[in-house]
This record gives sequence, structure tokens and C-alpha cells, in this order.
Amino acid sequence: MPNKTAKPAAKATAAKPAAAKPVNVKPVTAKAPAAKPATKASVAAAPAKAPVAAKPAAKPAAAPKVEEKKVVTQRQGFKANEFVVYPAHGVGQILAIEEQEIAGAKLELFVINFIKDKMTLRVPTAKVANVGMRKLSDPALVKKALETLKGRARVKRTMWSRRAQEYEAKINSGDIVAIAEVVRDLYRSESQPEQSYSERQLYEAALDRLSREIAVVQHSTETEAVKEIEAQLAKSPRRASAKAEAADGEADTDAEGDTDDTDGDDSTVADEAA
Repeated sequence: MPNKTAKPAAKATAAKPAAAKPVNVKPVTAKAPAAKPATKASVAAAPAKAPVAAKPAAKPAAAPKVEEKKVVTQRQGFKANEFVVYPAHGVGQILAIEEQEIAGAKLELFVINFIKDKMTLRVPTAKVANVGMRKLSDPALVKKALETLKGRARVKRTMWSRRAQEYEAKINSGDIVAIAEVVRDLYRSESQPEQSYSERQLYEAALDRLSREIAVVQHSTETEAVKEIEAQLAKSPRRASAKAEAADGEADTDAEGDTDDTDGDDSTVADEAA
């Protein structure tokens, strides 16, 4: 009899799977295909790369806008390039009318140049009346000032210090006739006593102011104006001659009185004879 127990044993042995032997598997790395050397044909066929467009340059910063200043040529009746009289300095010329910011406030100013004094003065246009700035005298007023020089000197019998203040006030008044009066009163001829230093200073200041204005009005030089002033002063009576004229006048009056008396006596005699 066959052994029945052999089959299950066989089955049991067959049921056991054979133990798998470990297999060493090498990792396979993919090799990159070798780059083929570029041929001339391939280089020629390759399209040329488009040029890189240059980036636009940065725009320059916009310059700040400068406000255009309006050129002013006339204010308060005065024009640019016009000659005017500033009482404290005499005749000057308006170079321009400009606007300036002073202490946060905008002011319009007359820019006045005094050539002889080498000085430039800025006067607010709103203060013209207060400072006494005026236009040049007209020819008729200049003629009146020249006629004033012919008059008799009027010297007050007061202390010199007080008279000096009055003369200085007249010079700085800007009135051409008042300045002519100072020239007339302080003028000394060769036959008269010399002036003191302070008298001479005031006389020259008044003469300078007067000659400048006359020269500009008459379109002449200051030298010619001074000669004209001195010619007018030469026509004025001197103190010495004034006394002589006064004495002659008294003598003439007495002589006329004597003649009248004589005529009266003769007529009386003639009446009695008749």
C-alpha cells in the first residue's frame, strides 16, 4: 500500500516557496547624449539672435519753472531812465523799477543812481511822497532861481549855529529856489571877507545841488552851469556897495530938498518984486 502520508509531505514541501536569493541590482543612470559638433551648415541654419533692445534712458528731471517777472517801467508818475531830485542827495537817475522780497513782504523799489557820489539808492515806490522825491524843475523855475541869485543877500543877525541849521534845511528841502537863496547869502566876492570853513562847506554843497539840476535841465555840463551861476552872482549888489548906494541915496534926497527950497525962495522974491 502506498504510503498515504507521503503526499501530504510532498504537498507540504511543494507549498513552501523557495526563498528568493537577493539580487544585486545596479542603478541604471541615463546617459545624456553626447553633443554633436556644430557643423558649418548647422551654424548657417541657426537663426541670428535678435539684438537686445537698449533700455530707454531715464528722463531728465524737469527744470523748475521760473516765474517771468514783469518789467515795470512807470510808477507814481516816474519812469525808468528819468532824472529826478532826491532831497537828501540831489539829482539822480532812475535805473529801474524792481520788485524785492523783504521780511516776507514784496516791495516795489525805485533804483536810483547818483553818478557823482558813486551811490545807488533804493526807494519804495509807496514812499515817494514821504521822502520828497520830485521831478526836475521846469525851465521857468530854473530861470526864477537864477534871478534869485541877483538879489541882495539877506543875513539874519543871529548866532551862526542857528543860521547854519536853517541853511542846511534849505539845501535838503530839494527846493531849487531855496537852494539858490543859500548860494546867494553865502557867496563872497574877492572884495569881501573870506568865509569860515563851515560857511564854505555849506556854500559848496548848495552850489553843487544847484549846478547839477541846472545842468540836467539845460542839457549842459556842470562846469557851464557853475559859470552861469557865478555870472548871476556877480550882478548882485555887494554889502559894501549897498552901503555906498544907501549913502548916495540919502545925499540925493537932501540935494533935492535943497533945490525945492531954493525954488520956493526965488518964487517968493519974484512975487514981492511984482
